[in-house]
Amino acid sequence: MPVFKAPLRDMRFILDDVFQATDLWARLPALADVVDRDTVDAILEEAGKFNEQVVFPLNRSGDEEGAVFSNGKVTTPAGFKEAFTQYGDGGWIGLGADPRWGGQGMPKMVTVMTEEIIFGANPSFALYPLLGIGAALAMSQHASDELNERYLPKIYTGEWAGTMCLTEPHAGTDLGIIKTKAVPQADGSYDITGTKIFITGGEHDLSSNIIHLVLAKLPDAPAGSKGISLFVVPKFLVNEDGSVGARNPVSAGSIEHKMGIKASATCVMNFDAAKGWLVGELNQGLAAMFVMMNYERLSMGLQGIGASEVAYQNAAAYAKDRLQGRSAKGATQPEKPADSILVHPDVRRMLLKVRAHNEAGRCFAMYVSKYLDLAKYSDDTEERAQAADRVALMTPVAKAFLTDKAFEACVDAQQVFGGHGYVREWGMEQLVRDTRIAQIYEGTNGVQAMDLVGRKLVKNRGAFVHGYLTEVRELIAQVQGDTGLSAMAQATADAADAIAQATDDLIAASAQNADEVNAAAVDFLHAFGLLCYAHMWLTMLQASQGKTDDFYADKRRVGAFFYSRMLPELEMRLALVRGGAAPLMALSAESF
Repeated sequence: MPVFKAPLRDMRFILDDVFQATDLWARLPALADVVDRDTVDAILEEAGKFNEQVVFPLNRSGDEEGAVFSNGKVTTPAGFKEAFTQYGDGGWIGLGADPRWGGQGMPKMVTVMTEEIIFGANPSFALYPLLGIGAALAMSQHASDELNERYLPKIYTGEWAGTMCLTEPHAGTDLGIIKTKAVPQADGSYDITGTKIFITGGEHDLSSNIIHLVLAKLPDAPAGSKGISLFVVPKFLVNEDGSVGARNPVSAGSIEHKMGIKASATCVMNFDAAKGWLVGELNQGLAAMFVMMNYERLSMGLQGIGASEVAYQNAAAYAKDRLQGRSAKGATQPEKPADSILVHPDVRRMLLKVRAHNEAGRCFAMYVSKYLDLAKYSDDTEERAQAADRVALMTPVAKAFLTDKAFEACVDAQQVFGGHGYVREWGMEQLVRDTRIAQIYEGTNGVQAMDLVGRKLVKNRGAFVHGYLTEVRELIAQVQGDTGLSAMAQATADAADAIAQATDDLIAASAQNADEVNAAAVDFLHAFGLLCYAHMWLTMLQASQGKTDDFYADKRRVGAFFYSRMLPELEMRLALVRGGAAPLMALSAESF
């Protein structure tokens, strides 16, 4: 049976040693009296305990039972409803929410850790509360006070849940062609009619109401994405006193039978003149929904890190216990029939790849969270703007690179088990199945790469990328005099220079051939992601210098592995970028 332990020691290292979060919070007036280190410690300890003891034990049984659809209703696996109630009662859903609506106002640098923990414990379960958090976040920024007062407090307590309803049978990434209609009514509401697919948590038995955020178009709306509006459509109408009222004509037509996350109900939702209320401005719905989408995209990165952390913990434990063969240098355990497979360099290669990804990815998620907090809470207008730019640049990287590497990590960890990794008993095959979706939903990773290169690079002439490279080079300048870090600093500098050159080359190529941008997108994103990891590793190694206990010594050893065995992939990725669009576009459509 698989095991899971929340990685609290590494989280504290990143929070304290790397980012000095307490100092950051103290200088932000909006946070100075809200969060302190003792409070965060208590939150992390309780998050670890709750997820290890309550949520993680439901992961395998939830996968085996799955969500069950019958007569328009969804039944979640045994234990899910009770755990969801406990999760809401514990204040976890509202941990980062505005106190105005019943939240606790914790910064993103705190909630990013609790989200990783719950995703590690049980990704299917995690999706139910996190969809509500995302929906509430979009509403809090764009909906009227009246709507927020009606819905948000009960979402944050877990009494009600939330969803995001974008995709239609004919319209996925291209939301401009959605067909769902919104017809204005005399009372200020709208009748919403249409079908949405792939709706996570669209129907379930965990809460007394489900609040859907639905993209739709008015009959006279402009064509394309400029004609999309956003509406809040509850499963049950809400009475004046806040109680649940009559059933709204919105229902699940079916649920999907999926490769993984089987306990999460993925629904086809039918809206049959269901009552909805406008969120934000008419025809500005996509901008409002992007608040939720960007939140979910970072969360998918956390899903990846959570999964690969569990994968590492189990693979490392297995490798210590599994006796197979002898060391090439001679027996290390002559008293036993064979040595632990940890004597084999290839097993160590796989484990170290997973660990180096986990630690860099966790640090990167905290890095993005720091800028999310600065963009929200800084009282310096320029700092807020610069932070928002950094978040815009890094969001597709957080979603795509973290989940691509996480899936790769889960497969490597599964490989450590050999044949045992392929059978259910050890839990690794479920990790692989569950993690695969993170590369697909909330905008496929290919789409994220196109967003990075097209919108965040070419469109602004490389300003976002070069701004980030300035920060990287400032760190390099700080550590270059440290003999223990000079080689890593130089490798990071070389990577930064290579990314700078590739950025300028892509901008020039795009002016000659529009296909060059998307042809390069995935490989550029991976090269850029590796630079981000190098930046994180250099930051962590700087924070580890002069500290002698085993934790810091191991951090330095894993960092050295990253630089010698993982960072070189960056140049290979940029070689693929330089390969250009021509080889991709040479084959005629008829030849496929």
